[in-house]
Amino acid sequence: MTQISKPLLNLAVASDDFDLDRIKPLLRAALAGDPNDALIWDQVYRAVAESTPPPRLVPSSFQQTPWLHNTGSFANSSEYRQDVDRVLRLELGPLYVGLPGFREVFFGRVAGLHAASKAVLEKCMEGSNPLFGGEGWSGWPAGAQEKEVLNWLDNIILKLDAFAENYRPTPTRRRRPLAQPNTPIQGSTGERKLDVGLVDDPEAGKDSKRRWPQILVPGELKSNPSADITSKAWLDLGRYAREVLAAQDTRRFVLGFTLCGPLMRLWEFDRLGGIASEKFNINENGLEFVTTILGFLWMSEEELGFDPTVVTAEGQRSIVIERDGGTERLVIDELMARAPCIAGRATTCWKAHREKDPKTPLVIKDSWQYTEREEEGDLLQEATEKGVVNVARYYYHETVQVHDTDDDIRSNVRRGLDIMTATNYRPGRSMPLPNTIVSGVSRRGRSSSSTPGKKRSSSRIGATLPPNKRPCSASPTKASGDVLSNRVHRRVILRDYGKPIYKASSRSALLAALEG
Repeated sequence: MTQISKPLLNLAVASDDFDLDRIKPLLRAALAGDPNDALIWDQVYRAVAESTPPPRLVPSSFQQTPWLHNTGSFANSSEYRQDVDRVLRLELGPLYVGLPGFREVFFGRVAGLHAASKAVLEKCMEGSNPLFGGEGWSGWPAGAQEKEVLNWLDNIILKLDAFAENYRPTPTRRRRPLAQPNTPIQGSTGERKLDVGLVDDPEAGKDSKRRWPQILVPGELKSNPSADITSKAWLDLGRYAREVLAAQDTRRFVLGFTLCGPLMRLWEFDRLGGIASEKFNINENGLEFVTTILGFLWMSEEELGFDPTVVTAEGQRSIVIERDGGTERLVIDELMARAPCIAGRATTCWKAHREKDPKTPLVIKDSWQYTEREEEGDLLQEATEKGVVNVARYYYHETVQVHDTDDDIRSNVRRGLDIMTATNYRPGRSMPLPNTIVSGVSRRGRSSSSTPGKKRSSSRIGATLPPNKRPCSASPTKASGDVLSNRVHRRVILRDYGKPIYKASSRSALLAALEG
C-alpha cells in the first residue's frame, strides 16, 4: 500500500486544486496503527472522485454527431436495473405529463370506440348489483395492493371485452391481460418483470410464459397515488417501453399506462422521450376508463405504434420503394441489429433482397435523425458516385412516409401535441442549444428550412451534387429535453452485405478484407 499511496499523494499535493481536507480521511486510514486495506482504497476512490472536475466543453468537428450515452450504448453488459435506470433517466430527459388532447390523438382514430364505450358503461350500470355505480367500480380493492388490483384488472378487462363484443366494428386478433409481476418476461438481457399489460395471445393464461415481442401495451401499478412521479411509476414504465421497442423491430412508438392507486395516466414513448395524458380517477370517471381499456383492445397495429410501411403477408415481411420510375418490392430476410433505446436514432438494420433477385443481398437501414442533420443517403450517394472504396454502395434512400406525410415525431407521431402545454412544463428547463440553427446555404437534396422536408428519395446515380459540403451547425445534444427538437424517420438501402470479422473463413481472408 505504501508504494501505491505515496505517488497518489504526491500527485494530489502537486495539483493546483489541492484540498487537504479532502484527503484527510485517506491520511488517517493510511497512517492508522492497524491499517485496513479495504477502508484505505475506499478513501482513495472518494478522494479521486471528488477531485475529478467535469469535462470541459471543447468545440470540435464531432459536434455534428454529439457524443451521447443512452441505453443503446451498453456493451457486454448484464444490464442491471440500477445501471439502466441511471442512464435511462438521462436518455429520456423531462417526462411531460398532463398534455390536453392526448386521448384524442392516440385513441381518436379507433373506429366506433366512443359509441361502444358509452354503451358498455351503461351496461355496467344495469341491475341491482351494478359493476359500476356511485362508489365507483365494484370489487375495487380499498387498499389498492398490487396483487388485489392485478386480480381485479384481469377480471374487469375480460368483462368489458365481453360486453363490447357486439360493438366491435372490425374483427381483430383477440388480446388479453397479462398479470405476472413476479415472473420475468423472457427476452431481456437483464431480468425484467412486468406488473401488467396486454398481449397478443388470446390463449394466454395466468401461468403462461411471455416474451417481450408479445407485449403490446405495458402497464405499471403502484398502490399509493403519490407514486405518480418520475422516480417511481414513470421511470418504471419507461423501462418496460424500452424492452418493447428493443424486441419489436418495426415498433415506432409504445403506448402504456400507469395506475397509482385509482389514478390512471396514459403514456406514449417515442424517439424523443415520453409524454402522458392528464391523470384521472377510474372510480370517478368510468367512461374514460372503459374507453381506455376498449381502445387498447381494439387498436390496429399501426395505432399501437407499428410501422405500416413494413407489410406482412403469408409469413413474409416486405417494403415497397419507388426507384428509377418503377416500383420494387424488397423482401426482409432477417434482422441484423436494432439499438435497444427509447430516445435517440434507434438504428435498425435488416438483411433483404429484391423480390425478383433473391441472390443479391441488400441492407435496409432505418433510423430517426434530427431534422437539421445532413441526410445520410445523400452522403452515401455522393460517395458511390465518386467511387469511394471501402464504403457500402448506395442503392436508395427516402424519408419514410406514413399516410403521405413525413414520418416525424412532432407532427406525425404526436400529431402536434405541444409539450409546452404539459402541467409540469417549466420554461427554460429544456431550451435548445444556441448552435442549432441550420446554415442558410443548404445542400441540394435537403430542406433549407427547420421543418421536416418532403420525401427525398433518390436512386439516380448520375444526379448532380455540389462538390463541397456546406457547413451545418450541430443538432441538439439531447432530443428529449429540447422543446424545438424533432426526429424524422429515414431509410437508407445499401447494396453490400458483409459479415462480422469473427466469422471470417480464415486469417488470410480477414487480412485481405482489412487491406481493402
